[in-house]
Amino acid sequence: MIIKVRVIPNSKKNEVVSRVGSILRVKVVAPAVEGQANEELCDFLSDFFDVKRSMIFLRKGERGREKTIEITGHSDQKFNEILDTIP
Repeated sequence: MIIKVRVIPNSKKNEVVSRVGSILRVKVVAPAVEGQANEELCDFLSDFFDVKRSMIFLRKGERGREKTIEITGHSDQKFNEILDTIP
């Protein structure tokens, strides 16, 4: 599954804030320096979607706040069930 993520670095805790249309808004504690926020985001998403870290791929947006993430390991139906829990 491919998802779009808007990252908010330097937050107090890692959390999914909301879903605006097809874009997932995620806060991460790491700063946006030398890829730290990207790594933290991928680690957090692997826990959130209950997949191995090796199944999370950053496809676009390495230097921006808007990122395109590919996640494998579940069916699209399972991902959609998880995404539906986000307000």
